Amino acid sequence: MTSEKEDSFAAMFEQQPVAPRKRRAIRVGDRLDAIVIQVGRDAVFVELDGKQQAFLEAAELRADDGTISVKVGDKLTAHVVEVNDEQGVVRLGRSLGKPGSVAALEQAKASGLGVDGKVTAVNKGGLEVELGGTRAFCPMSQVDARRIEEEDAKALIGQTLKFMVTDVREGGKSVVLSRRALLAREATESATRAMSDIIPGAVLRGTVTGVRDFGAFVDLGGIEGLIPRSEVSHDRSASIGDSLKPGDGVEVQVLEVKDVESPRPNQPAKKITLSLKALAADPWAELDIVEGRVVNGTIVRITEFGRFIRLAPGVEGLLHISELGKNAKGDEGEELLVVVKKIDRNAKKISLVPAPEGAEAGTTVSTGAGVSVKVGAVVTGVVERIEQYGVFVQIDGTKGRAGRGLVPQAELGVPRGTDLRKSFPEGTKVTAKVLETGDGRLRLSIKGAKDAEERADYEAARGKANVPASLGTFADLLKGRKL
Repeated sequence: MTSEKEDSFAAMFEQQPVAPRKRRAIRVGDRLDAIVIQVGRDAVFVELDGKQQAFLEAAELRADDGTISVKVGDKLTAHVVEVNDEQGVVRLGRSLGKPGSVAALEQAKASGLGVDGKVTAVNKGGLEVELGGTRAFCPMSQVDARRIEEEDAKALIGQTLKFMVTDVREGGKSVVLSRRALLAREATESATRAMSDIIPGAVLRGTVTGVRDFGAFVDLGGIEGLIPRSEVSHDRSASIGDSLKPGDGVEVQVLEVKDVESPRPNQPAKKITLSLKALAADPWAELDIVEGRVVNGTIVRITEFGRFIRLAPGVEGLLHISELGKNAKGDEGEELLVVVKKIDRNAKKISLVPAPEGAEAGTTVSTGAGVSVKVGAVVTGVVERIEQYGVFVQIDGTKGRAGRGLVPQAELGVPRGTDLRKSFPEGTKVTAKVLETGDGRLRLSIKGAKDAEERADYEAARGKANVPASLGTFADLLKGRKL
């Protein structure tokens, strides 16, 4: 097809401008930096120094999925594997291919250029490798970036791999190779290329490499970043293991790139913080909940200061411990009705109180949890907490702090120094008079309730005896007597 022909290496090569006669001296084995200026099906053209051009075979730069791993403008480092002065052609590569002579092996060693070798056998010491007619050896410790056992290494027999020549002795009779060194260099080069794209705000594709309680590690092309637990999802109660698994492809946003101390001397290290949550829709943006609304929620976390209630995916509210009785029940996963007391959309915080008895989800009630008592009213309740300065009573028919009042010690109706825990143990039913309400304060008096009861009994008894409201003056009494 015409398009394939135009995209072929020959067509692309003819499109390149003729290289100037005068150029820098380049030798096979030289390690050069280059900038990609054109990407084709068969070849990638690069510029070496602003004047001279070279090319790499596309196969050298293909990723595992078959795509070419570079684009126009990218920087890369490669070795000179061929120089044709007559045609003005310079070919770069990541390896020398199969060396045809001992001189080529010496050159590969001196320049650090990789060579292609076929694995022919495996023994306890390592791999036996054939290099274009020359036998070589790769120690087991140098076969892979990670430790590899003899049984696993046998799977490499028959494969052609790239190696770095580390030693050539006795005129080529003893050649030692390292695949590990070549893999490490390629990983470093890949990480360097990847870092040019890793900047705060960038959206990148990566692969999950590990999942821990504190977050998930993601490979961004030779360099790893971390998605902290708090950045996995808007739903804080969601399990990381349920959301991500090793091997998953993910799209993440870079939050921070920070220099940190490297475990290896003279090698810089980066701490890269990533986020999945930043690319997901914010559940608060469309949250249809208002203050005073009765909602059905699920307990997702229990802490010493209260219970966190999930009201919608990614939205939680806090039912503070002060709104609960001392022996309040409720396990994680349990559903319950609550009232939205306060919403702070900027801080993304919701304060909750228990729903009053008989309330239904979707209705609107007072954020005072339905408590409606007046000063002077006599109410009944249960002792919930005992302090040195008095006892706290939860009024019957109420829930939460709004229906919990303090009976000060002076209003308990017991002598000073009385052991309140013995006189008013938790769970004791009491009757009290309301002394004060408003502004979140509810003050009660057990003594006042008793006084009111005694006065009522007295008034009732006086009414039955027809006792006059007043005895009058002494003169009035004398008028009624016979002398």
